[in-house]
Amino acid sequence: MGCQYFHPVEGGADSFTVAMPRYTFGRGCLGEAGDRARALGMKRIALFTDPVLVDGPYLARVRNSLRARNLDVALFCDIRIEPDDDTVTRAAGFLAAGNFDGVVSVGGGSVMDTAKASMVHALYPANFTDYFGPPVGPAKPVPGPLLPHLACPTTSGTGSECTSVSVIRLNAWNTKFVMGSPHLLPDEALVDPAVCDSLPGGVVASTGFDLLCHAIECYTAKAYTKWQRINDVSARTMLQGANPWSDMAARRALEIVGRYLIRGVADSSDREARDALMFGASLAGMAFGNSGTHLPHAMSYGITHLMRDIMTEGYEIPAPFVPHGISVVVSAPAIFRYLASAAPARHLEAARYLGVGDVDVGADDAGEVVAGRIVELMRGTGVPNGISGVGFAVADTRRLAQSAIRQTRAINNAPRVADMDDIQRLYEAAVSYW
Repeated sequence: MGCQYFHPVEGGADSFTVAMPRYTFGRGCLGEAGDRARALGMKRIALFTDPVLVDGPYLARVRNSLRARNLDVALFCDIRIEPDDDTVTRAAGFLAAGNFDGVVSVGGGSVMDTAKASMVHALYPANFTDYFGPPVGPAKPVPGPLLPHLACPTTSGTGSECTSVSVIRLNAWNTKFVMGSPHLLPDEALVDPAVCDSLPGGVVASTGFDLLCHAIECYTAKAYTKWQRINDVSARTMLQGANPWSDMAARRALEIVGRYLIRGVADSSDREARDALMFGASLAGMAFGNSGTHLPHAMSYGITHLMRDIMTEGYEIPAPFVPHGISVVVSAPAIFRYLASAAPARHLEAARYLGVGDVDVGADDAGEVVAGRIVELMRGTGVPNGISGVGFAVADTRRLAQSAIRQTRAINNAPRVADMDDIQRLYEAAVSYW
């Protein structure tokens, strides 16, 4: 706790809070869904999933387990990947009309985030943007607890089963923003790595880079002591900056990515690698759920706002679509070259956890070392080469920056704050790396 990175700052926060769901990990644990739901007091359950999973074996396993415990189950699967406010509004209507006493979500981040946000709007109706922060809303606190929520992830990246945030595309703005509240944290998570056995390599790469960026952004985020102290406990979010607890989870998640990402993408039969990545995704979720992300995620929203005429192999989604993890990582090497001067020791440590090894470099080299390792992992997994690989050129960078600058909370969580011109230059530096 005496780490120099967390030295007190006048007027800054002098405490941090850690929140996690009850967490179960292991092959076959989806079969425990019925017992877990019943222990949470559920009798009539809203079961959330998406159209891709609705007829698959993992949803069937959960539903059969719930029914084996004589629990009443109603299914909601009208969920789009990268959910928007229309998705959440439909889901909230389903919940409000159903007299449910619990929610079970089976899917990736889109499913879990829809479940979280729809409970807020079903239980505490308001203008849709009221629970979002500036520039889109007044950051109204969620008034109270939600229904018990058992989250069952089916991808190894978002970590939403362990976070108190929901990322939703707002159609009026045509981009994604974050709703955050301690009440959004699921009560329990069932994490069964067997769900990753059948994932295409490109999906594992995308989710794996989301895992990587969650972890490294947490580890290099502004220290919690540098955020202004908030005396009103109800107004605090868990997006509080780097802290000693988030450091622990982020370090282990980075080690897992460095050791297993390329293996897990290359070989679907490599259970050791894919199991480790599934656990790493939860660790990174635990980290960023208690600290927050920063510039790579902020700039990813500019990409998914302005993407055009691009499809992604392995995803059954019409153009335009760039998977979230890819939208985050394509700018990451350029960003960490820029940020490292503000916290060089942290960046060098992150590079070593990612597998760089002992290199004789100084503080001035920190950005290049960590960026080089991320590029190495990108090339080793066949992901797009910078923003040019997802359809953007230098001519697009101003518009990208104008979109990304709206992500104020994430931008301010970086160790070095970037303005509009800085962000444009970062997009320009991210056009290609090799």
